[in-house]
Amino acid sequence: MDKVLQTMIDNMPEKTGKSLSEWKKVLKSKSFAKHSEAVNFLKKEHNVTHGFANTIVALSKEENETPTDLVENQYKGKENLIPIYENLLAVVKEFGKDVTITPKKTSVSVIRKKQFALIKPATKTRIDLGLKLKDKPTTDRLGNSGPFGTMCTHRVKLSNVSEIDSELKKWLMESYQNAE
Repeated sequence: MDKVLQTMIDNMPEKTGKSLSEWKKVLKSKSFAKHSEAVNFLKKEHNVTHGFANTIVALSKEENETPTDLVENQYKGKENLIPIYENLLAVVKEFGKDVTITPKKTSVSVIRKKQFALIKPATKTRIDLGLKLKDKPTTDRLGNSGPFGTMCTHRVKLSNVSEIDSELKKWLMESYQNAE
C-alpha cells in the first residue's frame, strides 16, 4: 500500500469521525448499484469530503466475494428462481468439459471459447437467458436481446423450470456450438 493511501487511512478517524472498518460497516448496511451513489451518500449524509468518500468506497468493495457469494446475492429475494438457474447449469454442463460458468455481480456468463449464454435474474419471477445465435430470426419466445445489447443476440424469458424444454435445449446447444 502506498504511503499516501496509508496516511489517509490513518487520518480517517480524525478527519471523518470513523475508522475505515467502521465506514465499511456503514456501507455494508446499504445497497448501491454504482460507486458514485455510495460516494454521494457519504458526502451528503455524513459530510465526508470527496477524497475520503471515494477512498472509503473503493476500499469497501468486496474483492473477496466468491462465485457462490455472487450467485447468492443475485438471488436474494428471488430464491424461487434458483431451480431454474440450477437446471440451466445442469443442461450446459452436459455439453462438454470446455464449459466455464463465471458468476458476475448481476449475471452468470456461460463460456466455451466465447460466451454463449448469460443467465440473469431479471425480476422476482423471471430469469432472462441470453443466447448468441447468429442469423436466427426472433419469435414470440426467442426474443431480441433486449437489455443484453450486443452481449447476446437473443433472449428467452423463463418463469418456470418446465420452460427448459427440448426447444430451449436446442437453442442452448446451437449457441454453444457457435462459441468454438
